[in-house]
Amino acid sequence: MPNLVLEYSNTADERLNVQGLLEDLHRVTLNCGLFDADSVKSRSLRSHNWLIGEYGDSEDFVHISFELLSGRTDEQKRELSRKLMEVLREQASHIKSLTVNIRDMDKTCFQKITN
Repeated sequence: MPNLVLEYSNTADERLNVQGLLEDLHRVTLNCGLFDADSVKSRSLRSHNWLIGEYGDSEDFVHISFELLSGRTDEQKRELSRKLMEVLREQASHIKSLTVNIRDMDKTCFQKITN
């Protein structure tokens, strides 16, 4: 069930291979051993409006929001976060702000339909 969402400033698109980055982040998720491969979903969202501190929109950002069903240990989530950030550093070190946030979703409230 994990959902990886790669958000980025639209001007970063000119200096970053977004599709390649998304594929590499997706591969990290597939290879981490925490999820069934068929349940992993990754997507990117281009942001047209953003502000960073005093820089406003003159600096770029890349942010990964990663949601997964509760049940993994803090150490497993830290290691996944570390691996995702490693890929960001390798491919986007020239971007001003790189962040990763991993969040648990409540299993009792999650709904899913697959056909």
